[in-house]
Amino acid sequence: MQASILLNKQPDGVATITLNRPDRLNAFNRDMIVRWHAALVDVFADPEVRVVVITGAGRAFCAGGDITEDLADMHELDSMARKNYLWEHVHKIVMAIDRGDKPVIAAVNGPARGAGMDMTLMCDMRIAAASASFAESYINFGLIAGDAGTYFLPRLIGAARALELFWTGRTVSSEEAERIGLVNRVVPDDELHDAVMQMARQIAGQSSEAIRMYKRVVYQSLTLPLMTHLDMVSSHMAVLEDTPGHKQRIEAFFQEKAKRDALKKK
Repeated sequence: MQASILLNKQPDGVATITLNRPDRLNAFNRDMIVRWHAALVDVFADPEVRVVVITGAGRAFCAGGDITEDLADMHELDSMARKNYLWEHVHKIVMAIDRGDKPVIAAVNGPARGAGMDMTLMCDMRIAAASASFAESYINFGLIAGDAGTYFLPRLIGAARALELFWTGRTVSSEEAERIGLVNRVVPDDELHDAVMQMARQIAGQSSEAIRMYKRVVYQSLTLPLMTHLDMVSSHMAVLEDTPGHKQRIEAFFQEKAKRDALKKK
């Protein structure tokens, strides 16, 4: 039996985590969640990994939780056991991505439903194939999103639009997703891999220290007063100006400038 999560690390610093249950539209069970969390811990701890890509195998990104397997008997548990299931399993994915100090890009290769949609929202960026679609389908089962979808979606598209999607459960096309700011970009299906890898490699080629600090200050700014934010970014800037990467780039800039000035004089 093939592993439900595939992890591939490239020499360019890009690691890809692939949800690998294509016969189940990558719906996750407990085993997949355990493996997914382990892969996230691995890539965030590996100093050679600079950018993380998450995608799905086959024709879907993720159909959410697999109600025919581990989740089928959830109604037989008491409320505390059901709460602890989310906390001890699904929420580990949320917290690992939230605490991970590296860019995470969702390559949405097909339908993302329920928790599958919410898994894309946890990522820092979303690039979608034209055939991708999104739906907050919990309402169709009389439920709410239990995995931070209600935290991330309003921050991306605003409370009113988020409530519309939560309350109706309707499917959002890739075109609409791009229009309302749910995804960064939509590309033809056969160009998704190349587009995502191009973006990931471009980011991986930047200063890793600056990339990490950008991630921190952007998310922290959502809950901080302006003066606190300014105090924080001035400290980060001062630290970055002492890093070898910054000094090398400044030196390269002036060397290139000297070359251009010399050519102008000829």
